[in-house]
Amino acid sequence: MNRTTDAAVPGELAARLLEVAVAEAEAGLAEGGIPIGAALFDADGTLLGRGHNRRVQDDDPSVHAETAAFRAAGRQRDYRSTIMVTTLSPCWYCSGLIRQFGIGSLVIGESVTFTGGHDWLAEHGVAVTLLDDSRCVEMMARFIRERPALWNEDIGVAE
Repeated sequence: MNRTTDAAVPGELAARLLEVAVAEAEAGLAEGGIPIGAALFDADGTLLGRGHNRRVQDDDPSVHAETAAFRAAGRQRDYRSTIMVTTLSPCWYCSGLIRQFGIGSLVIGESVTFTGGHDWLAEHGVAVTLLDDSRCVEMMARFIRERPALWNEDIGVAE
């Protein structure tokens, strides 16, 4: 079921943009990391930056997918018209990044396996498009089943 807020990214465009984030998530998984991918686009759908969660690969807890995509995009004069696309509902850290820099739109592949701060972002003016993409759900569900300790570390849950 797709859920959106006012002024959300249209479904066809959102699905096309999600493909970049899914490819990033798959790359992260292939590297032995956490399969979360993200990309930052301008309002016309031009790719500005892409990345995936690299906490494991870089031994750096701050390299979440959204931060990697944000950093790869480089400095923008204004983020209000940009679109952050992520395979998973953003955690509070990444939700803070979206809010801090005023990113105007957010496309989420899924929030079944984890629900982060996207409702909070919507309440604060971010246009949210939630796609409930089955590929994203299955990739994360399988990862959580197979690597629960690493997943719990990623979301800050003590075992």
